[in-house]
Amino acid sequence: MSFASINQIAFICRNKNISDIIICPGSRCAPLTLAFTRQPGLSVRTFSDERSAAFIALGMAQHTGRPSVLVCTSGTAAELTQAIGRVDSPAVAEAYFSQVPLLVFTADRPREWIGQYDGQTIFQPAIYGLHAKKSFELPQEYDHTDDMWAINRIVNEAINLAMEEPRGPVHVNVPLREPLYPGQRPETAAEVRNRIIETITAPPELTAGEAEKLSGSWDRYHNVLMLAGQFDFDQELVRRVEDLCRNRHIPLIAEVTGNLHNVASSMRNADAFLGCASPDLKRSLQPDLLITFGRNVVSKHLKQFLRQHPAKEHWHIQPAGAVADTFQQLTKVIRTTPVHFMDLFGGRPAQETFENQKQQNYFKLWEIEERRTRGALSSFLENAGLGELSLVHEVMNALPSRGNLHLANSLSVRYANYVGLSPDRTDVKVYANRGTSGIDGCTSTAVGHALSGPEMNVLITGDVAFFYDRNAFWHNYELPNLRIVLLNNHGGAIFKMVEGAEDLPESDAYFVTEQKLNAKKLCEEFGFEHIRLDNKRKMVNALRNFFDNDKAVKVLELENTATAAKSVLDDLKQHLKKRYEL
Repeated sequence: MSFASINQIAFICRNKNISDIIICPGSRCAPLTLAFTRQPGLSVRTFSDERSAAFIALGMAQHTGRPSVLVCTSGTAAELTQAIGRVDSPAVAEAYFSQVPLLVFTADRPREWIGQYDGQTIFQPAIYGLHAKKSFELPQEYDHTDDMWAINRIVNEAINLAMEEPRGPVHVNVPLREPLYPGQRPETAAEVRNRIIETITAPPELTAGEAEKLSGSWDRYHNVLMLAGQFDFDQELVRRVEDLCRNRHIPLIAEVTGNLHNVASSMRNADAFLGCASPDLKRSLQPDLLITFGRNVVSKHLKQFLRQHPAKEHWHIQPAGAVADTFQQLTKVIRTTPVHFMDLFGGRPAQETFENQKQQNYFKLWEIEERRTRGALSSFLENAGLGELSLVHEVMNALPSRGNLHLANSLSVRYANYVGLSPDRTDVKVYANRGTSGIDGCTSTAVGHALSGPEMNVLITGDVAFFYDRNAFWHNYELPNLRIVLLNNHGGAIFKMVEGAEDLPESDAYFVTEQKLNAKKLCEEFGFEHIRLDNKRKMVNALRNFFDNDKAVKVLELENTATAAKSVLDDLKQHLKKRYEL
């Protein structure tokens, strides 16, 4: 068997502007590995842990906006997880729900050997189920001209599909016969036509008639609220949203993962004040028209508020793909981009009429709560001792310019959402694996970013997520632009705060799952600099050292307890509630 037609896979990827290739070592995938490593113009890296490798590929694709290629061998390695019998890779699922383009090539045995107790054989076709946009399988014979044509066509289609909106992961299963290495098989001069198939797409735009109809519907409402879910940083969108919200006096709820902190008038603390607002205040904040775009929302309080106080209409802006009815009130899906929508409706200031005065009053209601809450948060943090929330606050204020902020799941992303980024941090981009909101792979995703560009990457993470994903560092590549803030409360502290779980007698042993590790030995093992933070007075100097660009991976660790972490958040909630008890 000649693998000349397999080599064209790497050629197609290079010529379709894919450069980042992640290889997981294995024998069955040797023809794929050699095709990519011998193709000029590609950046090929190898990682031994398939689960971590998949998240690193995810981080690279997030960073570049182009698909990353992931290659693994057959059998349980194809699951891209260490749990035998599991058919869904955590990284593939995250890529699907976060709309990140990935191209996964899984090497396989020939079909006749599946289920015959041959080594490393499982049922691999469509192994990722509904979490892949599509699963393809290449022909298992490669010498016929029709086979060569089919391989070319399938790989082109897979790459194009990964890039179509909404972007996502695509799987290609590759059956390969032995012998697998060049010296073991005759090389024939197979003629392969390296053909590139392009897909030309343009973002959908509303017609004049559709825009006029929407404008007429909009004019019927004076309590208009806008909400941005998780969204990739887009400076043009920031400008357009700013114009629309200013001209039409619309409150914008912008969580930290929405990357709209640059909009000066945005409501960045809605989670904090909705958690303690009175029923009367919530009724006064109820929207008539809710306009949303983006993906997941972090705040449980926000989701509960919108479900319990539904708008008369809910419009969601999304150019393509399935739309979630998160708030149980969706009435209209607008098939265009947020930038185009904002451009259509944000260019002209609202007329000074009685109805528009009502909209201004509605904006002021939100603005008053936002300003009060921001002040209360500031006063609380100024007087707080050294703790997880105060450290996250200091870190986010001290972030280096033109960097990426990565937020692990569980308490880390919630702390950051409480604190928020100030509007002047136009140079910071925020990333979080909120597609599935799992703790697995948070570190590996940040590593993928660090390998993809020179920007500083700062990860705020908890101890469970950090130690779970320690294989993110098990490779041979330097990471001079990676900084990790480790909030080590020695267990899953969030279970101290989940209503119903905290008071159970089994809570500490079976939910919080206390652990005694700290990062010192791990840092010694991998050659990282370990900075232990034990005094608030040392924080400023510690952060200065932490962010120094001296080409070393650094881990800034704060050791705490789950009980202490819960106590700080309880105190903050009481501090915020005082405003509503006067």
